[in-house]
Amino acid sequence: MNKNYILIYLLCVCSLSFGQKKSLKRANKLFDNKAYVEAAEIYKQLDDSQESLKKLGDSYYYNFDMKKASDAYKKLLASYKDSLNPEVYFRYAHALKGIEDYDTGDQIMSEYSKLLEDTPQFIEDLTSLVPYNYTIKQVESGSNIGDFGISYYQDNVVFASLRNTKNPKYAWNENPYLDLYKASVSEDKNLENVEPFSEDINSKTHESNATFSRDGKTMYFSRTSKKRIKIEKEKIAVVKIYRAELIDSIWTNITVMPFSSDLYSTQHPVLNKENTKLYFSSDMPGSLGSFDIYYVEIFNESFGNPINLGNTINTKHREQFPFITQDSTLYFASNGHKGLGGLDLYSSKYKDNAFEEALNLGNTINSSMDDFGFVLKDSLHEGFLSSNRSGKDRLYSFTREPNRKTYFVEGEVRDKNSKEILPGSLVTLLDENGTIVDQIIVGDDAKYKFETEPNKKYQIEGYRSFYIPATEDINTNDEGKIEFDLELEIESYDDAEEIVVTKTDGYIYIELENIYFDLDKWDIKPEASKTLDVLVNLLKKYPRMEVQLGAHTDSRSSYDYNLVLSNNRAKATLDYLVANGVEKIRLKSKGFGETQPLVNCGDNCTEVEHSINRRCEFIILK
Repeated sequence: MNKNYILIYLLCVCSLSFGQKKSLKRANKLFDNKAYVEAAEIYKQLDDSQESLKKLGDSYYYNFDMKKASDAYKKLLASYKDSLNPEVYFRYAHALKGIEDYDTGDQIMSEYSKLLEDTPQFIEDLTSLVPYNYTIKQVESGSNIGDFGISYYQDNVVFASLRNTKNPKYAWNENPYLDLYKASVSEDKNLENVEPFSEDINSKTHESNATFSRDGKTMYFSRTSKKRIKIEKEKIAVVKIYRAELIDSIWTNITVMPFSSDLYSTQHPVLNKENTKLYFSSDMPGSLGSFDIYYVEIFNESFGNPINLGNTINTKHREQFPFITQDSTLYFASNGHKGLGGLDLYSSKYKDNAFEEALNLGNTINSSMDDFGFVLKDSLHEGFLSSNRSGKDRLYSFTREPNRKTYFVEGEVRDKNSKEILPGSLVTLLDENGTIVDQIIVGDDAKYKFETEPNKKYQIEGYRSFYIPATEDINTNDEGKIEFDLELEIESYDDAEEIVVTKTDGYIYIELENIYFDLDKWDIKPEASKTLDVLVNLLKKYPRMEVQLGAHTDSRSSYDYNLVLSNNRAKATLDYLVANGVEKIRLKSKGFGETQPLVNCGDNCTEVEHSINRRCEFIILK
């Protein structure tokens, strides 16, 4: 009996193992064919192997089910963290951000990027950076299946939709293939009179993202190829850009663009105002990431070569859905730049023949999910975007108002030579007329921060006792840059001037040739005046320098006599400096008599030793 039980157990184990392998093979085939919904149903029933957990997470991720995706990735990292592709961390972080678990999401993204991530702080920072605040509203279009990729066309709009239930279902998400539709826009920004755009354009595969010439007679749009082609180890149905012409109310002459290919995708076309350039996204060879934004020049009957917009716009991840305004500002979607989660919307101004650094549009328009397909109506502050924040692709209308920006200048104060921070330094903000706007004595971190106004000129001054003040000019123009990170470097008198020396007693001296006086006299002799003129020039060079003038005698007269004599000599020196243009408030004179000899020789001093003790010293007080 025991042998029979063992045999039955072994048969069950073998059967279960065989079934697991068969199910995994079936799931992998569905996954490779991008049938993610069906694949996920199998993966979730399998043992938690590295392969099944990764592909389960990916299947959910690609269909925007971020809660289930993050649960699968969490299990994956718990068991297989040391052997995972870094891209798993990237998708896991975005899945966590998608459910607004920013604490864990930032931790995972920090491990991926090797940079500190703090999404809540990033969102807060954007409130003062973004040029506009947006008010958005979900568009009612007569369908809840899915709409996206809207564009303006004459007095109407054209958009992509899954609403044609007669179309075959797409295995990726088990929804119908996309077609293009046109509609009018009501006063409250809902879509009315929705109907298929053109039976000549819509086919049995996907069509989306149309853009139209100014005269409305030429259009470009995305269309997915019918056949899948094996590229490396993956079968892909690439997307191509097509062009069509309107002749006698019929869209005809539908041709694929010469820069499209069977080996990579080109998609999301948009024309510039002059219709001289066509912007699009592509994963063609040479791209920086999975998708980059390009443009081609449009000539009469031909097109230029695709030009990549470079790494100020493109990253190693996805940049898609470009839109270019009348003033050549580029809007696009990306999950590679720092964001709130998923695809975020960004803008970049075109200046000096290049696009500037991309700016996230902020949380009044971006969500923790995918936000994309931004379009603006002419130069007005209204338009549309697409987002899957509700769990499926939907259209949203927006209006926007200029954001009252708060401009800041901030930085820290350091020693110019040692580069050490200088706590206790005084930093002053002055306007263009030199009037003090604000001041701060920096703390232990030597950091300062001032609030400023747009389109104004300012000067920042850093100062510290025994240092030369340093100034920097700034201009708070209204061109996107509203935070200035300005490191003030100030140089000590000791480093700047050879005749300034810090001695072992801790005092900072100005070392000049000794000043000699006649016996029992305190008049400034011509030889002494030449020495003091060096001091005059130094004090005029540094208007904040304050100096103590100290006079010393030898010990050959009485204590009281020498004290009076030294005071008279120190005062005479001060009077000379004042007479030559140095403010008296910056000077202090003091006679020390015989109390501080350099050579302590008592009553047995030689003439040389007496002359050494009979001196003037100049100590910097500030």
